[in-house]
Amino acid sequence: MASASHNGHGTTGTATQGLAGLLDTMKTAARLLPLQANDQLSLAKEELRHKGKRAGVAAAFLAVALVFLCLLVIGLVVAAIAGLATVMPLWLSALLVSAAFLVILAACALVGARKLEKALPLKPSAALHGIRYDLGVLKEGELFDPATLEPEQLTKEEIKARKARKAADAAKAKAEREAKAAEHGPAATEAELKKRTDARRHHLLVLRTELLAQADVRRQAAYFGDQAREAVTSRLKSGPVWQVLDGAKGHWVSLGVLAGAATAVIVLLRKLLRS
Repeated sequence: MASASHNGHGTTGTATQGLAGLLDTMKTAARLLPLQANDQLSLAKEELRHKGKRAGVAAAFLAVALVFLCLLVIGLVVAAIAGLATVMPLWLSALLVSAAFLVILAACALVGARKLEKALPLKPSAALHGIRYDLGVLKEGELFDPATLEPEQLTKEEIKARKARKAADAAKAKAEREAKAAEHGPAATEAELKKRTDARRHHLLVLRTELLAQADVRRQAAYFGDQAREAVTSRLKSGPVWQVLDGAKGHWVSLGVLAGAATAVIVLLRKLLRS
């Protein structure tokens, strides 16, 4: 009985240690996952910064090409003026070319201004109004007032106050971001981020393997079932009921032998009487 009790306590301790290890592994994984996500985001920012630099270099070359395109246009204009100067005075040819450019410029500017005026504001106003109207009907039903969808008319002082409030909120958010960045110390370089993420990725892989090994449902169920059976058996063996049954077992065996002998004697007597 003492050995059974010892085995029960030992298996219970093993189960507790197994659960504790599983919980520690899960806590470690939960702590590493946000750190890994933050480092991956930092790597993405670094990659975008490098691509931005390359895009800036490309934009610089395109700007140089645009400058030379402008010089090309200027050269063509000079050539047109010089060509007209062969049949009219130079000043008159330059004036005619400039007048032609002015007409083209005025026509394009007028058409562009009218199209831009029709397109403003650059948002789907009708669709947004319809969505807000539908939401208002769903929320309030027949009590909904469509007049509430109209833009609020603000005075100049209210507009200034709203802009100042937005600027204050933006400054406060910026200060909070800077304070949070200062708490974490200097930013890691791209090489450090890659090294750190590789090491953490390997650690997460090890944790995943441990979790799969510790969270095997069938093995855990069989393990706890064996512990429960052993605990029940040890309790029964240590109780008075088991002792009574164990004592009665010997008596039943003796009674069975006696009954068998009596049966054999009766059979022999019957055979003797018949003969």
